[in-house]
Amino acid sequence: MHSASPSPVVKNERLFLLTIAGIQFTHILDFMIMMPLGPQLIRVLHIDTHQFGVLLSSYTLTAAASGLLAATYIDRFDRRKLMLTLYALFIIATLCCGLAPDYSTLLIARALAGAFGGILGALVQTMVADVIPFERRGKAMGTVMTAFSISTVAGVPLGLFLASYFSTIGWRAPFFFIVLLATGFWLIGYKLLPNLTAHLHSKRVGNVFQQLFAVAKEPSHLVAFAFIALLMMAGFTVIPYIALYLTTNVGLPESFITVIYLCGGAAAFFTSQLIGRMSDRHGKLKVFQRVALASFIPLLVTTHLVPIAWWLVLINSTLFFILVPGRMVPGMAMVSAVPAPHVRGTFMSLVSSVQMLSSGLATLAAGMIMTRAPDGQIVHYDMVGYIAVACGIATIWIARHLRVAATTTTTGKPLT
Repeated sequence: MHSASPSPVVKNERLFLLTIAGIQFTHILDFMIMMPLGPQLIRVLHIDTHQFGVLLSSYTLTAAASGLLAATYIDRFDRRKLMLTLYALFIIATLCCGLAPDYSTLLIARALAGAFGGILGALVQTMVADVIPFERRGKAMGTVMTAFSISTVAGVPLGLFLASYFSTIGWRAPFFFIVLLATGFWLIGYKLLPNLTAHLHSKRVGNVFQQLFAVAKEPSHLVAFAFIALLMMAGFTVIPYIALYLTTNVGLPESFITVIYLCGGAAAFFTSQLIGRMSDRHGKLKVFQRVALASFIPLLVTTHLVPIAWWLVLINSTLFFILVPGRMVPGMAMVSAVPAPHVRGTFMSLVSSVQMLSSGLATLAAGMIMTRAPDGQIVHYDMVGYIAVACGIATIWIARHLRVAATTTTTGKPLT
């Protein structure tokens, strides 16, 4: 058991959260903005669809690997200095993406951007847990999660708009835009982010790999890793194939996919904060269980859709965007309370790697289950939906065993 350590004093929690949410937004946007650039990249760089897929996956694979590497050193530095250093390297890697003269150079630059971006995601969640007391952490995680919602809304249409508006530089424009935006957030972070060094004062036994293994094998940590892995699989078996299924099986035009992302992401922007506040008021576990149960409805509807009215599809997809990512808000708040403060950075880096690996495996597994019929229809997507729900049911059960109740609030009451 461990008790909550006093949180560092931050002059303005709201500005702190908005700053790190901005950092989170730029590195997620950097990943999302690649997806609509496929046709241009294939045409200009003379590559095939497989090579474009490698470009996309290189980001997540290096992000997962860097998360493991970061776990060996993340708790040995001031969080602020490490954040600013890694963010600067991310900006440089993204600039290299925009300047890349050929496919090979772009692939290397994307891999580097993923490596630094993956660590940033873990570090953002670590800093939230360091600064915000558990009793307010649900709302804080909700604020940070809005970065995901905004990047989901903005990523696809923004990538297409910038590439077409700045036609002279085409696909490079979105990367230059991210560089400018991220540089602004870096300057704000330099001014506003506090030094976070409390975790440096704890005694460490053994070398860095012994310490990493000790964090990884801790029974309560293993439960949290299993929870996160199943939570990602409960979403990413279905999410990557929604657009393909809606256009082939439901008969919607490709242009309507942008409307779905805009409406869903805009709704999630508001509801993620609402879910966070509800988590703080009514208990993280209770809210997680209810949102997870409710998410099964749009999951199953999405994977069983037949040609129906567009507005019915839009209602379901918006509920999907609200509830499926919404589970992550109380889920991550609970997970962040599992480790002791002095190993939180290492633990959250491992969590980040588990997220990346499990989402990649989920996408791969779903792709192997589904096939295309001779008429072009996607088959067995319904089976993928059942698997997603089964994983979701497992997360509800495992959530009850997360070691959150062992931690106490500043009032001495057990955490929920």
